[in-house]
Amino acid sequence: MKKILIAAVALVAIGLTAYSLWFDKPRAPDVELVSLTGQKTSIAALRGKVVLVNFWATSCIGCVEEMPQIKKMHQEYAARGLETVAVALSYDPPNYVEAFTRSQGLPFFVALDSEGKIAKAFGDVQLAPTTFLIDPQGHILKRYVGVMKFDEVRQLIEANLKS
Repeated sequence: MKKILIAAVALVAIGLTAYSLWFDKPRAPDVELVSLTGQKTSIAALRGKVVLVNFWATSCIGCVEEMPQIKKMHQEYAARGLETVAVALSYDPPNYVEAFTRSQGLPFFVALDSEGKIAKAFGDVQLAPTTFLIDPQGHILKRYVGVMKFDEVRQLIEANLKS
């Protein structure tokens, strides 16, 4: 009887651990994204990759400050499965976003959120920069409000990328 009780407790503990590892992470919303060039994708279409979604604006000092580091990270990890998406917030004029993207040579997907639907789907993002790191299964690993902690982001990316 004692062995059965111990086995039952062990199974419950294992089950709770597995549940918390899988279900406690919120899922990223499945939103459609349209790039500056008209290319379309969605968060669901990016499953299987680690995805960095950065909400930003050209008028945001922190956003402009971190963009070269985001570009560098993208260049380092894209071949291993990192997908980077920069979402310009609704108040950012499209011509400013296009000019900044061109002048900085941003090599990743840059989307306009003219109606604010993408920001709303991600929990009503208001502040820039706000960044989400999403695992290959579509769960949000981390949310950063303000300039990211790049050492931490790199560790999370490394831990979730395919070798």
